[in-house]
Amino acid sequence: MQRGLQVSGFAVLINAALAAVKITAGVLGNSYALIADGIESAADISSSLIVWCGLRISVAPPDAEHPYGHGKAESIAALIVSLTLVGAAVLIAGQSIREIRTPHHAPEWFTLVVLVAVILIKETMFRWTFRANEDLGSSALKSDAWHHRSDALTSVAAFVGIVIALVGGPGYESADDWAALAACGIIAWNGVRLVRTALSEIMDASVAPEVVHLVKKIAAGVEGVKGVEKCRIRKTGLHLSMDIHIEVDGDLSVRRGHQIAHAVKDRLLASPHRIVDVSVHIEPADS
Repeated sequence: MQRGLQVSGFAVLINAALAAVKITAGVLGNSYALIADGIESAADISSSLIVWCGLRISVAPPDAEHPYGHGKAESIAALIVSLTLVGAAVLIAGQSIREIRTPHHAPEWFTLVVLVAVILIKETMFRWTFRANEDLGSSALKSDAWHHRSDALTSVAAFVGIVIALVGGPGYESADDWAALAACGIIAWNGVRLVRTALSEIMDASVAPEVVHLVKKIAAGVEGVKGVEKCRIRKTGLHLSMDIHIEVDGDLSVRRGHQIAHAVKDRLLASPHRIVDVSVHIEPADS
């Protein structure tokens, strides 16, 4: 959890610095693609702040008003960040079309140096944030990681476009605007994909089948369990919550069945799958 907060907090500082550099270089270097890139970095500041707040809220313990905890805050943060990614793509596309229709000077060569630095920084941020997401299972961090990758993609597109504009000479001044427009399609596609993932979590979609299989295997390995009838698992923030129906000998006492259920719960909570809540239902095994 602490790692996720550090990653999102550091991203705010990086995005603020890059936004200032790219917008300034874009204005001085006659490159709207670079200005658009800077606008997206500015939007990434709010996205990283949303991720940071979502992670902080999601780990708050259950209370009287939220007996199931605050894990959904992380999924809501992921949804907001994903929507801002789509919004940034639409905004940049609109501005790129406007610039294509408006004659302007070719970009300056020094904008290429700025873009190379930006690409390296944002790709590094993507990989760092994505690794943190893999360790924590955070949808919000995953969305923020793709914000960094989309920033790198728009910078790559801007680099290609500016090179074409400089090499092509008169008549190719808008090449960087066309490049920015092309990058918007990739950004929008990633945004829509991440929106669907966040919505699925908010609507309590099941986790991956392989996770369900592993959980069933753990429960079936507890002494006294004859089988696993049902297993429903949903993602709650950075953790998993589940309901599981296990089968035991129908002739056992209530006390013994209760002990087996507790053993199953303890085994699952101690597993490496970040399970935070387990409800165990006992069923008599068929003869």
